[in-house]
Amino acid sequence: MASSQRHEAAGPAPANGSRPAVEAVDITKRYGPTTALNNVSLTVADGDAHALVGRNGAGKSTLVSIITGLQEADAGDVLFRGLPAPSIANRDAWRRLVACVYQKSTIIRSLSVAENLFLNRQHTAGPVISWRAMRKQAQEMVDEWDIAVDVQRNADELTVEQREMVEIARALSFGARFIVLDEPTAQLDGRGVTRLFDRLRAVQATGVSFLYISHHIEEIFQICQTVTVFRDARHIMTSRVADISTTDLVNAMTGDTEILNATEHRTVKRAGAPVLEVDALSQAGRFRDVSFDVGPGEVVAITGSGSSGRIALAETIVGLRKATSGTLKVNGVTPRAGSVASALSAGIGFVPRDRHQEGLVEGLSVAENLTMTVTRHLGRAGFIDPRQRDARAKRAIHDLSIVASGPEQLAGSLSGGNQQKVVMGRALANDPKLLVLMHPTAGVDVRSKATLIEVIDKVRDAGTAVLIVSDELEDLRPADRVLVMLHGEVVTELARGWQDSDVVAATEGIGREDD
Repeated sequence: MASSQRHEAAGPAPANGSRPAVEAVDITKRYGPTTALNNVSLTVADGDAHALVGRNGAGKSTLVSIITGLQEADAGDVLFRGLPAPSIANRDAWRRLVACVYQKSTIIRSLSVAENLFLNRQHTAGPVISWRAMRKQAQEMVDEWDIAVDVQRNADELTVEQREMVEIARALSFGARFIVLDEPTAQLDGRGVTRLFDRLRAVQATGVSFLYISHHIEEIFQICQTVTVFRDARHIMTSRVADISTTDLVNAMTGDTEILNATEHRTVKRAGAPVLEVDALSQAGRFRDVSFDVGPGEVVAITGSGSSGRIALAETIVGLRKATSGTLKVNGVTPRAGSVASALSAGIGFVPRDRHQEGLVEGLSVAENLTMTVTRHLGRAGFIDPRQRDARAKRAIHDLSIVASGPEQLAGSLSGGNQQKVVMGRALANDPKLLVLMHPTAGVDVRSKATLIEVIDKVRDAGTAVLIVSDELEDLRPADRVLVMLHGEVVTELARGWQDSDVVAATEGIGREDD
């Protein structure tokens, strides 16, 4: 690691006098002009379950990548039990010191439990794999950690909870006594969470330390002894969990709890039937019994953590997914389930969550991207008139302040902010009655963000209903109402005048009784 002057690391000293499991001291990491971590420190005491919390962009993922050896800091030190971290190239040494169980499972479902546990380190007798020895040791491993599975079973036959415990067992099998858990309960129901926590307490009792990352603050108070808050790439505070309230923790995460200016965006909801009607809509394993409507000229936002189901709900509304039950109507018409073409015909325009994967064809021109949903209006007998196409594209370039040499420029050569404007322009091309925006300002600069927010105000003034789906507080500002989803359900509705802390608390499930 890069060297720096040593300072006392943030956080309480280990109660038993032993060396901390891990220390990150004065860590700084930059990506070009962006500072991802600004002189932050973190100490995880030996045998401690230590929570790391903060809003998106706070720097949590960057720190995890540094303390697991995936990348180097620009400045600062990482120590394990008082000793410097190994070279970034020495992966075996890192695996013996620290393991990470990610929110997205790394278990290969087509392989057996035993094969997953010993992937790339199979037992061999000469040049041949000793399956009997591998299965025997694998069974001993799962028995040691009280994981009730047959190691010969394929991983795709396991429950989500069992797969997570297999990942933890695999991590521990390398000898690591420090584990990073990234959103470990994201796919679990209430009973699964309870069982997982029982297992984690048992593992912790053997002397294993955890760094626990979660968007569900109530979990912090159930499983962790210490909590650290990052905000805007800085270390804000470290406290014993027993010494802090949920209110203080949320305030530390948000920084600013002043009530938003309710007149910043005026409400222009018009009289008349709802443009969007969602009634008891469900998709198995994603969301259930969601009901709401959006009126003409109204802006409604849906927020929640990554496992809340908000994106799956939005993608169902625009035809990218099929609901398993319930109904949705746009202007009184029910689009064909799972059909984007039908959704477009019903009057929906949308910006998908990932412009690179779903929103932009980078090898096509700006004009072709802007008009691909309205080609039937650009000529006769199935032929596109380039003049009509370019004329329409030029209007969009002007209206959205897209910085491009002209309609013919390749969309992939634009900056990120201008690419997002092109995706927005395409969403508006068919004069939608309902505009669905998923993470509309993701990865764009401040000026482009302002332009995109202005578009929302403009279309609402024209009577268009707008649905914003995002976990970014700035994206929620124009909304007349904010619906908060948790574990696939709408649990809270916040009227204009909400505070940042209201949204964060609802997103984290604070104050909500367990099912």
